[in-house]
Amino acid sequence: MISKRKIVLAYSGGLDTSIILKWLQENYKAEVISYTADIGQKIDRKKILRNAKALGVKKIIIEDLKNLFIKDYVFPMLRGHAIYEGVYLLGTSIARPLIAKRQIQIAKKFKAYAVSHGSTGKGNDQVRFELCYHYFGPKVKIITPWRIWKLNSRTDLIKYAKKNNIPIPKNKKGIPPFSIDDNLYHTSTEGNVLENPKNPAPEYIFQRTTSPEKAPNKSSYITIGFKNGDPITINGKKLSPAKLLQKINIVAGKNGIGRVDLVENRFIGIKSRGIYETPGGTLLMAAHRAIESITLDKETMHKKDEIISKYAKLIYNGYWYSKSRLKLQKIVDLKKNKVNGSIKLKLYKGNITIISRQTKSNAYSIKKVSFEENKTFNKSNVERFIDFHKKKLFR
Repeated sequence: MISKRKIVLAYSGGLDTSIILKWLQENYKAEVISYTADIGQKIDRKKILRNAKALGVKKIIIEDLKNLFIKDYVFPMLRGHAIYEGVYLLGTSIARPLIAKRQIQIAKKFKAYAVSHGSTGKGNDQVRFELCYHYFGPKVKIITPWRIWKLNSRTDLIKYAKKNNIPIPKNKKGIPPFSIDDNLYHTSTEGNVLENPKNPAPEYIFQRTTSPEKAPNKSSYITIGFKNGDPITINGKKLSPAKLLQKINIVAGKNGIGRVDLVENRFIGIKSRGIYETPGGTLLMAAHRAIESITLDKETMHKKDEIISKYAKLIYNGYWYSKSRLKLQKIVDLKKNKVNGSIKLKLYKGNITIISRQTKSNAYSIKKVSFEENKTFNKSNVERFIDFHKKKLFR
């Protein structure tokens, strides 16, 4: 007896991926393995298990990747100060490489011939997933339902779900919902009234940040300790990467920090408008820049600044595993071993203020910078410095 072919599907347990699961079973006569990566999103394990079992799935994998996600993906990106088009902290972009890598590893483990995802045909995620699939499993087939099936509207999807007894959430009956993606690092909300850029974002869509107007009238203070460029402590207490970000998200979010309303240029050439919330990431970015300011030399800092745009663009476009990104990461991490110390911040109604910087590094010299007369800085050297640049400027 020949066993069925297998497909590994990135499965959320929701309507769209449940429809995809059934569609794959019908159209490919294959056994579908559902794979859910827990990277800190709102996850209902009971719902995932219930819906997958109802569709006849025998192998249901739910994997906790929160610490791995933050330590090996988010933190390296933060060290590079990656910001796409000046505002986007790449919260969705950075999650796809890890999920795709694990999908391929699972496909190989269970001898599946194909992988599939639920990304739509107009978004960036289809590119990110598939570039990473190809990198780790160039011989594994990629099945992209949204680009090939004939379910061309929300109405078609609802009809298909009803026909196959797939549960339909109330908010998906008739009215197109917001498209929401979340993980431990961020939440993005797109679609619905946000598609028209003239419409203000309704307050009810914000999930992890309080509006600055309703934030506490009293400032909050937090001290973040860094070792080798990564945050490791909050107020002197050492925490795992996931728990550290969870705690910072709460503190920053309640103080109205981390909201962005942007129109971005998607990789595939479409402009899209979205609301992104990255409270902890926004705070960590400010703190990391502050700790680097007193631990790194000027040339290293400026070299990093020069590559930020290219580095962020590679991550946005799905090139996390590319040689180009890895090459830039070496520049980012060149002197990360020197980035040690702590930063105290004040949070108040959407604002972050640096209160103090402490380090054992000698990159910052109080003696040299002091306005008091001292012998550690030779002022006569400044004249030679200026003369050199005069000649260089007019050469």
